[in-house]
Amino acid sequence: MIKFILNNTPISTDKHSGTILLDFIRYHKALTGTKIGCREGDCGACTIMVGDLRNGQLHYESMTSCLTPLGNAQGKHIVTIEGFNGDGLTPVQQAMVDEGGTQCGFCTVGFVVSLQGFCLSSKPQTYENAIAAIDGNICRCTGYKSIERAAQRIVDHLGNYKGQDKMNWLVEQGYLPAYFKTIQQQLETLKAELPQPITPQNGALTPVGGGTDLYVQRPAEMRKTAINHFLDQNELKGISRKGDNIHIGAACTAEDLRSSTIMQEHIPNLHAFMKLVSSTPIRNMGTVAGNFVNASPIGDLTIFFLGLNASIVLSGVGTKRTIALKDFYKGYKQLDKQQGEFLEEIIIQVPQQPIGFNFEKVCKRTHLDIATVNSALQIKLSGDTIIEAHASAGGVGPTPKYLQNTCNFLKGKPLTEATIQQANEVIQDEISPISDARGTKEYKRLLLRQLFYAHFLTLFPDRIQLAQLV
Repeated sequence: MIKFILNNTPISTDKHSGTILLDFIRYHKALTGTKIGCREGDCGACTIMVGDLRNGQLHYESMTSCLTPLGNAQGKHIVTIEGFNGDGLTPVQQAMVDEGGTQCGFCTVGFVVSLQGFCLSSKPQTYENAIAAIDGNICRCTGYKSIERAAQRIVDHLGNYKGQDKMNWLVEQGYLPAYFKTIQQQLETLKAELPQPITPQNGALTPVGGGTDLYVQRPAEMRKTAINHFLDQNELKGISRKGDNIHIGAACTAEDLRSSTIMQEHIPNLHAFMKLVSSTPIRNMGTVAGNFVNASPIGDLTIFFLGLNASIVLSGVGTKRTIALKDFYKGYKQLDKQQGEFLEEIIIQVPQQPIGFNFEKVCKRTHLDIATVNSALQIKLSGDTIIEAHASAGGVGPTPKYLQNTCNFLKGKPLTEATIQQANEVIQDEISPISDARGTKEYKRLLLRQLFYAHFLTLFPDRIQLAQLV
């Protein structure tokens, strides 16, 4: 039995846990404000807010309901556009009206829900964060400027908040209906009644994290599949430092990485790197392990962690083993993973200075798109000599590619433009791109060369000159 709160209504349902939450909301509860758009997590028309308790505090995130399995709603507060309704328009809705932020209106509910979530967020309530909150919403009519003006209007109004109880203030100002003040207590009571999650070792069930890959690839099948929901299993969450290693739970999301102070401390520019990974709602859902196990040749997090020379811990019934992530991929969609094993943890060494790390990506859109080619590089120097290098690339072969030959070549070489150009020649022999919808094989070779050069230009702007690399 799945139990959660939908707006202000307790839900108890025996529907299959693989049912898509969007369909449950619309077809079983007749809440049709949440729209059906792309069904791939791309357009944002189906955006909902998901509230959960974290360390005793109520926390809300935006998610796309078209990729969310019903089982992931267990013990949470699911808020659709109808759940924000009060006696009149909320300040968010009024800002959209006043600034002409809607035309056909199909996308409007998604924008409103995302901006309502921004108002609930604990992040600094700046214009930049307001725009980031709607980065998963697409509008085909307005040209966005009117929506951006509405966002600024909301930010200006939120400036009146002076540190009072945030939830009470938002209710008083009409952003939220009064029932929101009772949700934390309702969730505490609900969670105390719920059974413990199924143990991760249950190999008879299909493991599902955020669902952002499986529900794009096999939506009909997943509606009927027996699922082990990994997203909320506490033993698979958390990011911690133990000695010289950082340990990352397999169910951590991309947003968990982005907001981790431990990761931020040891990987400068982490926020900028993670912004290249999908949109805010998808980062709130997609797990690190899911990205790895999906084995996409262009998985952003996979390429990112290959560049960090990560190891992974695989657990089975009575077994546990640690392997290098670069050894996990044996062929297209083929993994060094036995029946019943699941990915439990990711381990990276704490980067020691002087060391540099950079992640690059090219896609058809600037952000929020699948990569044509992506690449990461971690490099360590002693003076002017490269003593260690870990390079990776996606979109240039059948698997996420750790560039072993290139790494071997770089080790012991001086950091010069000539070394970088020679390393690119090694790269070109090491990769095997194919022509497809994202570009020709020749274009992908060129892209990887440019991204490889970009790593060095970004990390060593005072030592490497672009003019010498052309």
